[in-house]
Amino acid sequence: MAVKELTGKLKNIVGKKGLMTATSRTAYYRSGFRSGFGGAIAVVFPNSLLELWQVLQICVETDCAIIMQATKTGLTEGSSPSGFDYDREVVIINITRIKKIILLDGGKQVIALPGSTLHELEQELKEINRAPHSVIGSTTIGATIVGGIANSAGGALCKRGSSYTQLSLFAQVDEDRKLKLVNHLGIKNLGKTPEEIFSRLERGDISLADLEGMDKAASDHEYQNRIRNTNAEVPNRYNADPSRLYDVSGSAGKVAAFAVRVDTYPLPAKKQVFYLGTNDPNDFSILRKHILNNFKELPEMCEYMNRGIFDIANKYGKDVFLSIKHIGTKRLPKLYAIKSTLEYFFNKIPFLPKYLPDQFLYYLSRIFPQHLPKRLLDYRNRYEHYLILCMSDAGIEETRKYLKEEWSQSEEVSFFECNEQEQEAALLHRFAAAGAAIRYQNLHQRKTEEVLALDIALLGNDSDWVENIPPEIKSDLDLSLYYGHFMCHVFHHDYIFKKGTNLKEVKAKLLKLLDAKGAKYPAEHNVGHMYKADDTLRKFYEDLDPTNTFNPGIGLTNKKRSYGGP
Repeated sequence: MAVKELTGKLKNIVGKKGLMTATSRTAYYRSGFRSGFGGAIAVVFPNSLLELWQVLQICVETDCAIIMQATKTGLTEGSSPSGFDYDREVVIINITRIKKIILLDGGKQVIALPGSTLHELEQELKEINRAPHSVIGSTTIGATIVGGIANSAGGALCKRGSSYTQLSLFAQVDEDRKLKLVNHLGIKNLGKTPEEIFSRLERGDISLADLEGMDKAASDHEYQNRIRNTNAEVPNRYNADPSRLYDVSGSAGKVAAFAVRVDTYPLPAKKQVFYLGTNDPNDFSILRKHILNNFKELPEMCEYMNRGIFDIANKYGKDVFLSIKHIGTKRLPKLYAIKSTLEYFFNKIPFLPKYLPDQFLYYLSRIFPQHLPKRLLDYRNRYEHYLILCMSDAGIEETRKYLKEEWSQSEEVSFFECNEQEQEAALLHRFAAAGAAIRYQNLHQRKTEEVLALDIALLGNDSDWVENIPPEIKSDLDLSLYYGHFMCHVFHHDYIFKKGTNLKEVKAKLLKLLDAKGAKYPAEHNVGHMYKADDTLRKFYEDLDPTNTFNPGIGLTNKKRSYGGP
């Protein structure tokens, strides 16, 4: 089918406002959040589950490669095209307009349609004093519930683990290239035809008597036991964990998710953030083992930063910090889209520096006064390593007692209890760290290569968690930045190398060092187009999508129809 005829059929389904074809308008949707870019003939925005089904039917009938996309907050290029070398036309289906959250059993579980965001879920559950199954860094900028589950997003919560469910409704293409709807949602009499199922879900009339599948997991129920095992010779969580690959969970867009069913949790009555500093990372190792082995209550979260990332986030993540604080999260996805469109135009002008909007935002942020509270800055001057330890309810006094007894206030180790302003600032600063390395590189692009970012799951018993970079790598290094989720031993390493460094060779050397430690990678951002899927993950993808219709090339797999087979 000719492209014009195909796009005409898609327009008949979603309307003029639901279809983009101009390269300037689709540029944002064809790019990754941090990196990555590729070609697509159209970006389609279905307004309902039925429209999504009809769009999929057209794309499958015309043998298109399909990329399912939500708010595009992934960091490994997995929700956008990668390059221009596909053997078919590529269509991006963006599901952000299909929103609905259905509370089940008084809100103990929910069903979420594909465009519903974690932030929306968080706000809705607050009204019934409950919390979502997952909170991740990109919650604040619009990450969807379905996107988190499809990418095994880990997040910061010590009590919950990676996003996971065995209860979902999804479409897949079988070996005969036929589109079929798979209903594993666990709802009685949901309907026999796709039209009946979609209509009932969008009405949301599901009672307690309708619920089945109570023997299936709607979140990672085993995580608390795993994280407490400080002698474990395996990581607590990582993307390719075969025990956490199930239908939509971990699918990385190899199916089209229509709905997922997930648990919710009671909100704690009280929370308190403790801010800790030390010059000896072993102090944090001792604290981690004590909390996981002896505390009755696990932390809500425990985030690590070192001085390097503290400084880079303070200087180069300031606009992100201020935007979330003063503009709020609702408008941020649209603002990111505007920024990406401007970048697309400016990057085509040869005499202009790349990523000009990033440079503008950086210099604009410098006009504003210091945004971090005094005590956080004081700790930056005194200590090399920091923990943001958030406890709730009975865990607050348990932590307070332990720290007062074991953490003397000195020049080598110390802590304080954050007030509300400090708590908000510490958490926002940690979030701003995730993009600060990219901003630094954009401002120093003439002397540095692109950022090499690794997210790593160390073994539960690995006490040697501070990286010691070999001299042959360090000589080419401009900056190395470290932050992560400390209790579960998932860390983010951002490296910025000097201009001329062979990043492919350096990455291979770094991964070899991690392999020797038994570490797993990626830990929580999924393989995207930046990591090679291991044999288990690749087989999972091929079983879900035997014709390679959805997200071809993910995990550095073959992009061709049927993975290059007959």
